[in-house]
Formats: sequence, structure tokens, C-alpha cells
Amino acid sequence: MHLDGHRSSLVSFRRFAFDTTFVLFFLGLEFGRTLGSVSFDAVLMFATISMVAVLPYYLPSDAERPAFSKWLMGRSLITILATGLGSVLSQAYGTLLPESFRFMPLSLLIVAAMASCFVQFYGLMRLRLAK
Repeated sequence: MHLDGHRSSLVSFRRFAFDTTFVLFFLGLEFGRTLGSVSFDAVLMFATISMVAVLPYYLPSDAERPAFSKWLMGRSLITILATGLGSVLSQAYGTLLPESFRFMPLSLLIVAAMASCFVQFYGLMRLRLAK
């Protein structure tokens, strides 16, 4: 029984971290794509990346959480890699990749954010038995 409870908490934590990681990755891609121009839009996107990197740690979850420093280090690494990949991809549009691929990171970001919202709302609204 204990092992089964431990397994469900690990699955719960992985689901908790997994969906927001996709949102963070695609947001990093979009941020890297627009990194060449400094604008108010870039400032807002940086603030959004910062919030998406930190705030999911505080979402309610039944699982045991890792240390905050490890959490933030992993999320920062994902963000840095995605931003670098986004800046490389921005130079490849029109030459190596078709121009229409320019909007793919934002489209995937929207889909990932919607899926993440559904998963998080389900986690908040599902019925829990009283102990």
C-alpha cells in the first residue's frame, strides 16, 4: 500500500512539472525568436518567462517537492536552451526553413498553455476524499 501511494505521488509530481515545462520551453523559443529587438513586448515576455519558471513550484500538489534551488536550476536551464534555440531558429527562417515556420513556436505555445491550464484546473477541481 505504501509503495502504491508513493508511486501515485511521483506520477502526480511528474504531471505537475511536465505540462508547465512545455509552456516554458515554447515561451523560451518565442522569446529567443524576438530577442534581436528590444521592445516593450520583449520586457513583458521576459516577465512572463520569469513567472512561468518560478510560480508552478507553488501549485497545489500531493507530491513531495524537490528543493527550490534544484527546481529553479532545471527550469532556468530549459529556458536558456530554448531561448538559444529560438535565436538560432530566427536566423534560419527564410533561408533554411520556410518563412511560414516563423509562427510555429507561438502556435505551439498556445496549444501547450491551453493543455497546461486544463491539467491544472483538473488538479484543482477534482474531488479529494477527506481523511
